[in-house]
Amino acid sequence: MSTLFDPAAVGKLQLPSRLVMAPMTRNRATPEGILTPLTVEYYAQRAGAGLIISESIQPSVLGQGHILIPGLHSAEQVAAWRTVTDAVHAKGGRIVAQLTHCGRIGHPSLYPNGELPIAPSPVVSGEQMIGFEGPVDHPTPREMAAVDIANAVEEFAQAACNALEAGFDGVEVHGGNGFLVHQFLADNTNLRTDEYGGSVANRIRFAVEVVRAVAEVVGADRVGIRVSPGSPYNNMVEADPVPVYTALLNELAALDIAYIHVVEMGTRDLTKQLRAAWSRTLILNPHETMEVFPATVEAAQQAMEAGIADAVSLGVLWPANPDLDVRIKAGGPFNTPDQATFYGGDHTGYTDYPALENTE
Repeated sequence: MSTLFDPAAVGKLQLPSRLVMAPMTRNRATPEGILTPLTVEYYAQRAGAGLIISESIQPSVLGQGHILIPGLHSAEQVAAWRTVTDAVHAKGGRIVAQLTHCGRIGHPSLYPNGELPIAPSPVVSGEQMIGFEGPVDHPTPREMAAVDIANAVEEFAQAACNALEAGFDGVEVHGGNGFLVHQFLADNTNLRTDEYGGSVANRIRFAVEVVRAVAEVVGADRVGIRVSPGSPYNNMVEADPVPVYTALLNELAALDIAYIHVVEMGTRDLTKQLRAAWSRTLILNPHETMEVFPATVEAAQQAMEAGIADAVSLGVLWPANPDLDVRIKAGGPFNTPDQATFYGGDHTGYTDYPALENTE
């Protein structure tokens, strides 16, 4: 039985522990999607994680779904991320880039031409985006034509290439939380009747094409995908996720990618079925029930003890505890996260949480 602090091989990467820092949006880039020195400090402070998975990074202009989100599609963005990866590596850490195309979770105000966001089908989310002047409704997205699908796949691949140039150790494709890849998988957001909709084989096609394209650029042993089967986040509906995700995992296994990253928003039984279908590394963001949120250290340890995961990612605890690895080994105490500072702002609630040695 492995523990949180046993080393692990995850594809190309050798991790000193199985404690992973989950990706968390912090909305602290410039309007041009360029990181600031504050973000360099933020990630360097957390280099003690066995692996850092970056916040969501937009692979293209039209992939953006929120304000002040960093990108990896311009030279300036790549250069800014290089300062982050250099700082993490200088502290002995490892970091992969999470590439996220938001699809219908977007707004014309984010795009230079004021165009509509794109999605598999023209189905409105019913949600809102927090803009610079307050909340605005998501519009009905434009249905992607064949050329849009091909372009999106290529944008993921180019952003993955840029991630390597920026010094990242690998790439995670975001296939969950109601964003574009997930929108192709889910029941209520993919109403297509062509080769990308209808059957299970068709609905997983876009996800497989994206992962394959990314793997061809960076190497399959540096690629992972995050999925959230059964998650209602961003108004998603998946009545029976097991056949969809089992088929997806079978296709991804053939690509020999490094890992899958499961956000446990469904039941533990669902996670067990995914575990049975996947023989490679499974990183779990554990939630034993929908009421247990965010994931606790105890839930992480239990997942490892049960053998349900090869590594465990924690989210909210990392922002508040830059030395979370040290604190877990010491049995706490843990800083309390300030939710009011999660999204946007300055250093407050971002880089000013004390390390255990300073607390003592």
